[in-house]
Amino acid sequence: MAERKVTVEAEVGLHARPAATFVQAAAKASIDVTVAKPGGEPVNAKSILMVMGLDVRQGETVVIRAEGEGAEELLDELAAIASAP
Repeated sequence: MAERKVTVEAEVGLHARPAATFVQAAAKASIDVTVAKPGGEPVNAKSILMVMGLDVRQGETVVIRAEGEGAEELLDELAAIASAP
């Protein structure tokens, strides 16, 4: 299992457009992808309702995990989306 810890930099946090872009990128992958606040319960990163339900704000950290072929590349893409200002 591959993992990235990322600080969310967007003013709106992981809501609105950043959340939609994040979920769209995750949904393209044929592997399982989860996202969580540190110490929190992971949720399906392919579900906009689950991702927005985490209520991640600017400056908070999330943990993104994926398992399977292409996991490292997918996590790099998702980390870049989550950490974009």
